Amino acid sequence: MFTGLIREMAKVVSFQNNYLTLKAKYQPKIGDSIAINGACLTVVKIASGTFSVELSPESQKILAMENYKDKVHIEPAMMMGDRFEGHIVQGHVDCLGTIKTIKQNGNSTDFFITLPSEYLKYIIPKGSVTIDGVSLTVNEVLKDSFRLTIIPHTIENTLFKRYKIGTKVNLETDMFARYIYNMFKPKDEKKDKLTWTDVEKIMANY
Repeated sequence: MFTGLIREMAKVVSFQNNYLTLKAKYQPKIGDSIAINGACLTVVKIASGTFSVELSPESQKILAMENYKDKVHIEPAMMMGDRFEGHIVQGHVDCLGTIKTIKQNGNSTDFFITLPSEYLKYIIPKGSVTIDGVSLTVNEVLKDSFRLTIIPHTIENTLFKRYKIGTKVNLETDMFARYIYNMFKPKDEKKDKLTWTDVEKIMANY
């Protein structure tokens, strides 16, 4: 389990034969779980100042591999008793999002991200979402996308500073949104589509 708070930006040393080798101040141990751009991966090799994780062909199909170069976000798995500051992140990437629009908004920047329609139901206004491992708050949900407002500190210390229109990103929806939706969804979604207003009414009865 992770929090979506980036430990540091690690440097990509190489990506060969399905092994991604990184150089970072943080040094994990063999077998440790570590989120790299939001994907939970296992450390399989340790060398002087570097460590390696292995990516299966399935992982490479799911992840935005274009962002696994130069620098990447890393976050070690939480330990019992760690301070909890972000939101609950599993490190299981649901789908790829695409940067649709980037707009300046005063002292911050709005990023509009599109995603496959089947995952949009898990994106909630003022809810949480994880983009390439970064825990963020959803400001607005639109027909086929959602809006994030990113402050300068986050942009300067994450991959957001190099995102452009069309950039693909790893996206993990909020775990609780997925659980609640699937707990209360009708058996035939096409016949009687459940809305978040319906979910709020149901939860109010408990």
